Amino acid sequence: MGTEELAERLSAIAEELADMALDRLRQASEQVGERGTPDPQLLAEERRLTRARRAVEKAAGLLSPGPDR
Repeated sequence: MGTEELAERLSAIAEELADMALDRLRQASEQVGERGTPDPQLLAEERRLTRARRAVEKAAGLLSPGPDR
């Protein structure tokens, strides 16, 4: 497996993480409508997922072929 293929796989993982983070935000938003406040654990999980997505995107970028790599 080459670095370009690995970068593509990491990009796909980053998209999955983004979808998961958005799902947590939707759940938190629904909770605000139902009970006035979101579950702090949902918000914390969304932040962790977003940080993980950014890290994976950075790794994918470092492995992607480009003029400055």
